[in-house]
Amino acid sequence: MGLVRVVYDSRWLFVVAGLLGYVAYKVHVYNRLKAFKGPFSSGWFEFWHSYAIIGDNQHLKYKEVCEKYGPIARIGPNDLITSSRDVLTHMSAVRSPYSRVAWFHRSFRSGPEKNNLFSETNEEVHTRRRQQLAPGYSGRENAELEGTIDVYVAKLVHLIRSKYLSTAARSRAFDLGDRIQFFALDVINAIALGESLGDLDADADQHGYMRSVETGIKISRVCTALGILPLLQSPVIARRFAPSEKDDAGFGRVMRHARARILARLEQGTEHRSDMLASFVRHGLGTEELVAESILQMIAGSDTSSTAIRCAMLYVMTHPPVYARLQAEVDAAAAGGSVPPVPGVVSDAVVKGLPYLQAVVKEAMRVHPPTTGLFPKRVPPGGDTVVVDGKPVFLPGGANVSYAYYATHHDKQLFGEDAEDFRPERWLLEKDETKLAAMLKTHELIFGYGRYQCLGKPIALMEIAKVVFELMRNFDWCLARPEKPWKQENLMGLFTQRDMFVLATDRIVTATS
Repeated sequence: MGLVRVVYDSRWLFVVAGLLGYVAYKVHVYNRLKAFKGPFSSGWFEFWHSYAIIGDNQHLKYKEVCEKYGPIARIGPNDLITSSRDVLTHMSAVRSPYSRVAWFHRSFRSGPEKNNLFSETNEEVHTRRRQQLAPGYSGRENAELEGTIDVYVAKLVHLIRSKYLSTAARSRAFDLGDRIQFFALDVINAIALGESLGDLDADADQHGYMRSVETGIKISRVCTALGILPLLQSPVIARRFAPSEKDDAGFGRVMRHARARILARLEQGTEHRSDMLASFVRHGLGTEELVAESILQMIAGSDTSSTAIRCAMLYVMTHPPVYARLQAEVDAAAAGGSVPPVPGVVSDAVVKGLPYLQAVVKEAMRVHPPTTGLFPKRVPPGGDTVVVDGKPVFLPGGANVSYAYYATHHDKQLFGEDAEDFRPERWLLEKDETKLAAMLKTHELIFGYGRYQCLGKPIALMEIAKVVFELMRNFDWCLARPEKPWKQENLMGLFTQRDMFVLATDRIVTATS
């Protein structure tokens, strides 16, 4: 009892000691990154960063921070964000000692300890998985790739022509954004699993994928902002609270759908198919790995491509000179004999040779990158010195460094004083070869870099260019509600763009008569 009495009588000493220890810890954490400026309180607490994450326009907040505080700014006690291209390429290089920060990347797991290429933070495992997946994303082991994309480009055009054409007698406003999402979902499922979702045929999100993913990411966003996501990712808790295939919404529903399709496909056999799933099986992926990768493909492969297409079409429709020049290039190509007549689809080889179309795609992705996720990397334990604007900058070991996509691609030093404006000509008229090379290298960063570069990059660029070409060849376009072109929300770097109502009129009367 004497010891209990001593402890009780000294309780306030323990409280004071605890508070002093906490203050000492916070001071230590603050001092580690005190060389980097940032929003008020960001060096002491997570308040500012949490507020940015929970908002709908976090990409704009990170851009403002980099513009105000410099190319490396502080956004949390142990978090930095950079707009420097050189820092990003340095962190993501093949032999870089930097590693992925677990809490962010594991938010895209398909379940406890069930990693995909994005969520895997063990670098050896990540490299091995990447080697297993890469052949399936190329034409070498996926001979059906371009032909499959063409099928769904033609379906998209047919859907618009058969159901949504406006005439002088009647306007039919429709949400182009949703139809583009249907297209992207059908394509990625067809090339990854051998069977589409059938959304274009049904003209509906008939499996509830779009809303399920949106719900799942919103839950992750709230958990991240509250700082509890790392806790929820611990194996014991994750088994209790992680998405389940029994769920009616969110990632669980997507997981259930993916598993059902994969099991059905495996029962049919993969020996006589030349597609992505068959390639993955040949290179050693088992059922659980296939499910994990398919969920990543549906989220990353469909949402980013559809965002890029929507942005390109919106910017073209709102810039008449660009619209006229792009349509003229498309018409010239169609009349030149290298493009099959409607309902045929332009080839990848042809769209790659259309300079203005390629400039439009690059500029749309620059002005509005299709993803603006943080993708944080951890500085190696001993710290590291990077070069920013010609000056050495020391990064303390263990700090997290994220990437401000939007700031990088709106850099006025590189892209000029009109960097905020949509001007495709900048990619064609730049005479300074060194500057143009830097612009092109920066554009490449949209897809990541080095060991983290997106394997689906060639597929995405093929989809985007083909769809924009065929939409401009087949129809004339205008916004139905120009005062409010869409409703956009940034969900941890992925965009939802709803209510993109447009009017389309037919341009191929003679070709189809």
